[in-house]
Amino acid sequence: MITSAAWRGKRYAVLGLARSGIATVDALLASGASVVAWDSKEEARAKAPGAELADPLEIDLAGFDGVVVSPGVPLNKHPIVARAAAAGVPVIGDIELFARARAELPAHKAIGITGTNGKSTTTALIHHIIEAAGIPAQLGGNIGLPILGQDPLPEGGVYVLELSSYQIDLTSSLDCDVAVLLNITPDHLDRYDGFAGYAASKERLFRMQSPGHAAVIGIGDGPSAEIAKRLARAGRAEDVTKIAPGVCMDQSRWPSLQGPHNAQNALAAIAACEAIGVANEAIDEGLRTYPGLPHRMERVATRNGVLFVNDSKATNPTSTAPALASFPRIRWILGGLAKTDDLDACRPSFGHVAKAYTIGEAGPMFETLLAPEMAVEQSGDLATAVRHAAAEAQPGETVLLSPACASFDQFSDYEARGRAFRAAVEALG
Repeated sequence: MITSAAWRGKRYAVLGLARSGIATVDALLASGASVVAWDSKEEARAKAPGAELADPLEIDLAGFDGVVVSPGVPLNKHPIVARAAAAGVPVIGDIELFARARAELPAHKAIGITGTNGKSTTTALIHHIIEAAGIPAQLGGNIGLPILGQDPLPEGGVYVLELSSYQIDLTSSLDCDVAVLLNITPDHLDRYDGFAGYAASKERLFRMQSPGHAAVIGIGDGPSAEIAKRLARAGRAEDVTKIAPGVCMDQSRWPSLQGPHNAQNALAAIAACEAIGVANEAIDEGLRTYPGLPHRMERVATRNGVLFVNDSKATNPTSTAPALASFPRIRWILGGLAKTDDLDACRPSFGHVAKAYTIGEAGPMFETLLAPEMAVEQSGDLATAVRHAAAEAQPGETVLLSPACASFDQFSDYEARGRAFRAAVEALG
C-alpha cells in the first residue's frame, strides 16, 4: 500500500467504507495516523479493524486533520460538509491523500483523465500503452483498485488515474504531469449548481497543475473548448494539446477501438503518452493490442451472422450515441433509470436502428419518444429484449445493449447489467 510519514500522528475521520474507504483506513493506520471510521452498513464497519468506529456526524471534529469521504457522498447535500466546515476541518478524498504522499514516493509521473464520456476507455488505453512499452504503471482512481491500496511504483513509474468530477471536487493539490479532458456534456447535475458548476469541476484538474505540465483537451464541445482557450490566455498555450473531433484515422488496425468516439480516445491517449516520452513505435503497438474494457463496446458473441455487443457502461444518451454510429444495422436495447427525458444526442444515428427494444423504468417514455422514428417494442426486462431482438435479427445486424440510462432500477450497477446481457446471450443456445 501507499503510506506517508506526513500522516503520522495526525487524526482523520473516514466516512464510507467501500473499497477506497477501507484502503484509506489501512493506509492511514499503517502510516501512524489515528482514524475514526464509519459506514451506515454494519458489515462494512466490520472491515475496518484498528480504527475507532464512530459517526463523524455525531462526534466533535475539532482537532481533526481531515474528513475523508467517498466520492459518492454528495457535497452539495450531505451534512458532513457543514459540520466539518464549522470545525475548520477539510473534506477530502483518497486522491488528495495520494497527492500529499507523492513527495515521498520514488520519482514518478501522474496522468489524470477526466470527461463525461470515454474516460474509462482512455485511462485503460493509456495504462496499456505504458505497460506495453515496458514502463511500470498503476491504474487507479475511478477504475481498478483503490490507489492507496496499491504498492508504490519504482522510480520512473507512471500512475494513471481516472478522475470523476466527484473525485476532483475532493482534491486540492493533485498536480498531474499530464491532465486529460475528453469532453463535457450534461451529467450529474443533481450534484452541482447547474451545468456551469459541473464544467467548473472538470476545469479544476488543470487549475491544480503547475505551468509546463501537459494539458490534453478534446475541443468537440463548447465548455471544453473554452477551458482550452482560458488555459492558453493564462500563459499555458504551449502546454495545451487540442484534440479535435472528426479527425480521419485508420482504426482498422485497432480492433477494440472502433467508432468516432474511440478515434478521439485514441488521439488523447497518443498525446498523453507522447507527453511523458513513450516512443511512437510503442504507442502504435499498444493501440494495436489494447483488449478493450468489459461492458464498453464489448463484442460478446456472433450467432448466425448476428453480432451481440455489450455497451452497458453507456449510462446516458451522449455515451450511447457513438455506439449507434459504429454499426450500420442495429437492434437497440435501451432503458433503465433515465438521466434525461430525451434521446436527442442519439438522433443522428437513428437511421442505423432497425428496431428498438425498451426496458426498465424509462421503457414507456423511450417507447413514446422513439415510436415516430422507428419500430419499437416495450420489452420490459433485459432477458426478454435479448430473446426478441435475437429472434428478429438478420445476418449482418448487431444486437446492441447501449441503455442510455443508469442501471439502478433493475440492477445493482452497470456491470451487473452487462453480465446479465452476456448470460442472456449465452442462454440463446
